[in-house]
Amino acid sequence: MRSSEVTRTTKETDIRVELALDGSGAAEIETGIGFFDHMLTAFAAHSGFDLKVSCKGDVFVDGHHTIEDVGITLGQAFAAALGDKDGISRYGNFSVPMDEALASCSIDISGREYLVFNGSFHYARIGRMETQMVKEFFRAFASNARLTLHINILYGENDHHKCEAAFKAFAHAVAEAAAITRSGTLSTKGSL
Repeated sequence: MRSSEVTRTTKETDIRVELALDGSGAAEIETGIGFFDHMLTAFAAHSGFDLKVSCKGDVFVDGHHTIEDVGITLGQAFAAALGDKDGISRYGNFSVPMDEALASCSIDISGREYLVFNGSFHYARIGRMETQMVKEFFRAFASNARLTLHINILYGENDHHKCEAAFKAFAHAVAEAAAITRSGTLSTKGSL
């Protein structure tokens, strides 16, 4: 089974992530930020990855350190669980409509970290989660998983719907890219 466990402790956060790529979508999430927990639970359910996240962070300051550091740690866990990437599909692309909102995600597990994020929100927060942290989470994940990630929130009125559509599109795209579909490495260079 492709799985990993990563811990990260700083003066701002204490995080433990357990990830199994060939799971059933089970999730145990506790970050101290309810809406972020909801997004990570949706990510696990829609990717089919088993995910445990425990984070004690300085949420009395704000959610920035918690959300970014979980993105860092989850990205590291994803890279570790992939191992040598032998046989993976490498690319994933998915769009998710959620009522009036539509978001799409495209991924290349390339070894080159890059984020393109197009999307905006009407309000500064969804629950206790700052909406500016949506992009920061995906940036942290892409950098630490070493992949190219394009997320586009194409339209929508409700910020909850837009954000959730983005996380679900990400979940489906990353699961598609990580799926074992062949033997060998899908690269003309011979490595990712």
